Amino acid sequence: MVIDFNTAAILAMVCWTIGSLLDLLSRKSAALKLPAFLIAFGGTMVMVAYIAIYWSFLGRPPLRTLGETRLWYAALIPLAGFLVEYRWKISWLKYYCMALAGFFLVINLLHPEVFDKTLMPALQSPWFIPHVVVYLVGYVLLAASSVAALHNVSLQLRSKKNDAGETAAHYLALLGFVLLTFGLIFGALWAKEAWGHYWTWDPKETWAFLSWLAYLGYLHAFRYKIDRGKLQWYLALSFIVLLVCWFGVNYLPSAQNSVHTYTQS
Repeated sequence: MVIDFNTAAILAMVCWTIGSLLDLLSRKSAALKLPAFLIAFGGTMVMVAYIAIYWSFLGRPPLRTLGETRLWYAALIPLAGFLVEYRWKISWLKYYCMALAGFFLVINLLHPEVFDKTLMPALQSPWFIPHVVVYLVGYVLLAASSVAALHNVSLQLRSKKNDAGETAAHYLALLGFVLLTFGLIFGALWAKEAWGHYWTWDPKETWAFLSWLAYLGYLHAFRYKIDRGKLQWYLALSFIVLLVCWFGVNYLPSAQNSVHTYTQS
């Protein structure tokens, strides 16, 4: 490969760190604002470039294992932070997003994978890419929503109001929920083609449904005008269900015979 993972990961994290520090310093010197953005954004582009190179090396989309999906999260989550800053002028979210991306990269650095170019027959389906990509982007948006909600909660505890942050958290959760819905539908269609059944209550399917219900509950609570401050706690804690669905379920005894065991590397 043109660039190995360790080099790409370290370079990306260095860019995110330098970019974040410069952005904080730009509050005193506006001239640092653009260099800060370019360096931080450059870190994200390093991961995007690595994924493209890795894809070419494997001859398949790098979406098969948990480690491969972490690569996508590391590239996409900072982008969510940059987009929120552009749309709602909220600058603090990108720091959390870059830190979370760095966390995923550190996990991959500590647990390197065996590069396997093959795809099992069940993954050789036209539904494979749309199902996984929709879930990836949905998880990224919901992660950003939870991070925003946690920040809002910290402000509440200091008796500070943050209407813009609460709005951003809500719309990120709403978009993430829409993608979760499409992910469930695409997954059912894929399951029908691969295994002959739309739904089998496989552990992964069950937790995916529970995740969907958790965010559906949030949207119902929002619709009935429950205090938005309390809903920030709900949003922050709902992501725990999503984390269990993403990788925690793989450690359940019932998951050992799951049709989704191919994702556990």
